Amino acid sequence: MSSVPSDRLPFREAFRRSGLSGRTALAFSSWFGAGLFPRAPGTFGTLAALPAAFLMDAAGPLGGGFFILAFIGCAVWAAGITERVLGRKDPPEVVTDEVAGYMVTLYLLPLSWVYLTGAFFVFRILDIVKPFPVNRMERLSGGAGVVLDDVLAGVFANLILRLAGTVFGF
Repeated sequence: MSSVPSDRLPFREAFRRSGLSGRTALAFSSWFGAGLFPRAPGTFGTLAALPAAFLMDAAGPLGGGFFILAFIGCAVWAAGITERVLGRKDPPEVVTDEVAGYMVTLYLLPLSWVYLTGAFFVFRILDIVKPFPVNRMERLSGGAGVVLDDVLAGVFANLILRLAGTVFGF
């Protein structure tokens, strides 16, 4: 792992100064630049999660589950390194947590426009509001604290969409 000798670096400067593992973590954690939008990077990160959601769905139920678990592991790793390299806790440029949360939200649901749109809004609301116990996950250290609150928000969003689909028949 490359570390950059600074307390707080701008993202692009940290990328320039980092070695291979630092650059890999920065690129992945920003979901290849989606997190660099100046306004609402989490929203753009969630929108940029669509290709990953379709890959997860194409892998089938078991493969999709393994895909999500592997993705979460990589996201925790990358977020932890990115925090250290940038010298900031839960930097807004890190959006792989939103990608993971959105995939969890859609896991085993049909990828229709109703569910894709509903998942986007329900997940974003839960990610922003952070109801109990989602807010407790942020207390974890390193990349786990960055990613796992969004994963738990995704679990709740998935359950809400399942209930809504049952009640409203979509």
